[in-house]
Amino acid sequence: MSTNSEQERERLKEEYKDHYRKIRDAKEKLRRSKYVQNVNEALHQMNADELLASVDEFLGKVRTKMSLIEARLDVAMEQVLDQPDDISELDEELKKEKARESLKKIKAEMGLLYREIEKQAAELHAEKTIGPGNRHSSSDSPKTETDSDLA
Repeated sequence: MSTNSEQERERLKEEYKDHYRKIRDAKEKLRRSKYVQNVNEALHQMNADELLASVDEFLGKVRTKMSLIEARLDVAMEQVLDQPDDISELDEELKKEKARESLKKIKAEMGLLYREIEKQAAELHAEKTIGPGNRHSSSDSPKTETDSDLA
């Protein structure tokens, strides 16, 4: 008898579980249907003309912003495309300026070098054989030791 009553109790327990599952499913379906009903009512209450007008206004704003962005992009691209020419011109100017500065330095160093050579020659009491200070032509005067050092 106890086994029968336990079996009966298990059977009833399963029936209750099944019954409660069905109740839970029914409540869930009711909740979903209320949600769908609320959405449908809201959609029917909405004025389609106002919705379309607001969408059109929004799209107009988006188009305006896109036009502005495209214009800015075009200007930026033009500047980027123009820059290599400017950069190459600036590079050329920079190279020319560096060349001028190098030439000035070389001239200054050569001037100092010439003065130094003049000073050494004066200390050695040597005469110039080349340049505006020639007293003798190079064929007239014999070569000296200092002449070969200078040449």
